[in-house]
Amino acid sequence: MQKVREAAESAVRKYMISVERKDILPFGSRSLRLQFLNAISLPVFTRTPIQGGGGAAIEVALVDEPTGQVVSSGPGSSAKVKIVVLGGDFGGDEVENWTLEEFNKNIVREREGKKPLLTGRDVILTLKDGKGLATDISFTDNSCWIRSRKFRLGARLVDDMDGARIREAISKPFIVKNYPRNSCMKLYPPSFSDEVWRLENIRKAGPFHKRLSEKRVNTVQDFLLLLSLDATTLRNIIGTTMSTKEWRVTVQHAQTCILDKTLYSYSESTSLQTNSVVFNVVGEVMGMFKDGQFVTIDKLSKAEKASSSKYVIRYLKLYKISCSIS
Repeated sequence: MQKVREAAESAVRKYMISVERKDILPFGSRSLRLQFLNAISLPVFTRTPIQGGGGAAIEVALVDEPTGQVVSSGPGSSAKVKIVVLGGDFGGDEVENWTLEEFNKNIVREREGKKPLLTGRDVILTLKDGKGLATDISFTDNSCWIRSRKFRLGARLVDDMDGARIREAISKPFIVKNYPRNSCMKLYPPSFSDEVWRLENIRKAGPFHKRLSEKRVNTVQDFLLLLSLDATTLRNIIGTTMSTKEWRVTVQHAQTCILDKTLYSYSESTSLQTNSVVFNVVGEVMGMFKDGQFVTIDKLSKAEKASSSKYVIRYLKLYKISCSIS
């Protein structure tokens, strides 16, 4: 038994040494590349955020080529990455040994007199623990005017990594179509800033739209906030002329709106304790800090849940985030 234990301890020590040596390999001596972790959701329209499957944000990561593992530490794990547009006939599954010069030559620029081809706050993003999310990037022009009739997305590092060659990422080719001209079309998914009539069953200038406007529910964000904090009031604003089935469809459409992962906190202090409520961007309470301990929403009492919602409402009023919360 003693020999077995010694053998096991020796194996563990050897494994830990191998891991440590791997971690301290010079950055330039490792084979690294950028990679899109999810496929682009089709169809892609101009002036509409580009998304991954299931409405998720496009995710790019720095990976170790031999293992396929995300590089979560080291100088490259927090690097800046630029998203660019490539011609659809560049690269491919068969050809992956392009040079940086070849990659740059195949970047597609906007047509003369047009806006930048790719816009949005995430055209340049910063990796965190080796990963980055592009939640706000969109095309301003379609792809019908280039030879392949298709675009690819590419990703490359903005800064030089001590001369190390970090291979760029490229997506599968896809067609970009012009945004439909129907000004009253419903959006999938809607964004926070879209007017509330972009939701299913709410016709522009129709009775539901007018009732919501009167109560200052003007945007999809207003709708979602009121849905989280006082769903009964929101349903009453809509009225009984919208059927239960239609109401369910409208709510489900609103809930396809992509939420970022930002959490907010609001606290009220007394001489005895400090309670702080934690909630997401649409006012959904995630839990509460009670005397320094975080308690999830499912473990709060009815009274605590009610008070946490009041905290969220006070926060929204204080920072004037929504006009619909009264």
